[in-house]
Amino acid sequence: MEIIGGGIGGLSAAIALARDGHKVTLRERDAALPSTGTALGMWPVALRALDEIGVGDQVRRTGSRQQAGAVLRPDGSRIATIDVARLRKRTGDDVHLISRPALLAILHRAAADAGADLRFGEPVSSLDDTADLLVVADGVFSRTRDRLLGPAYRARYSGNTAWRGTIDGMPTSEFAEIWGRGAKFGVTPHEGGRTNWFAAAAAPEGRFDPGQEVAALHRLFGDWAAPVRPVLDAIEESRILRHDIYVTPPLPSFVHGNAVLIGDAAHAMNPDLGRGACEAIIDAVTLAACLRQATPSQPGPLSYDRSRRPATQRLSRVAAIAARMTRMRHALPLRNVLLKASMLAGPPS
Repeated sequence: MEIIGGGIGGLSAAIALARDGHKVTLRERDAALPSTGTALGMWPVALRALDEIGVGDQVRRTGSRQQAGAVLRPDGSRIATIDVARLRKRTGDDVHLISRPALLAILHRAAADAGADLRFGEPVSSLDDTADLLVVADGVFSRTRDRLLGPAYRARYSGNTAWRGTIDGMPTSEFAEIWGRGAKFGVTPHEGGRTNWFAAAAAPEGRFDPGQEVAALHRLFGDWAAPVRPVLDAIEESRILRHDIYVTPPLPSFVHGNAVLIGDAAHAMNPDLGRGACEAIIDAVTLAACLRQATPSQPGPLSYDRSRRPATQRLSRVAAIAARMTRMRHALPLRNVLLKASMLAGPPS
């Protein structure tokens, strides 16, 4: 079996498939795992998938448990409280926050230990039609998806741009997301006593400010109350990650010939639900389970498509609604009522 892409989805697939006894070769064009990156939320459904491939407890130990959370207005007043206890009661677990580099390092070690052949610094120039299965996990701008499905299914700009980063020496145990007019700012725990922050705003595509991103953030969020202002004052220009947000249109199938798409290659979504990395892990574990349970009348890839495509496309639609709410500049009281209602209803499963 061949896997294209050594990110979260590709490495999770390598673990799951190799543990099932498949001979797995993974190719990743980058020479090494990234050494920097911000925190990802591992929701209980993703933690259960990580448990299935033997790394769930390690992720829990390495990351930080989300202990409390709130959605606020820019003046610091509260829109809604995130009921962490209710989530734990409903799902049996907490959300754990872990940095992308730490998660990738755990997955990489587990994939190597499972016997997968991990080839970093080895781009894929052509597709292997002879492989019994080709797992496409090369991300939102997947070149493989382009080859399989054509330009109609390339990722499209969502209308939102994003900034991310971490701050040393500013520990927090709480999650806070602050919603303003056409923009929002978030603060979450990060392992090692650091704080993870992120921001999003409606903006024209590609309108970056190299060397001036701190100034751009201050223009957007400079008059917002704590916890935003203390974080803004501590941000260093060199540690800001800035990127526009792209999403994939709904694919007609996650399976094409001997190829199966997982993760952002299949369903890159707006990050507003914090579920992109989770869904890539679930894709990988589900694919392995479907292959184990395959029958002549129900091939594994077909079962995977029937299981994961409706679920992830439903989440993508909900994330798109949340992103549109971020861009709202009018009717903010109504938006805030909807936000509070969504907090009370709980996260989509």
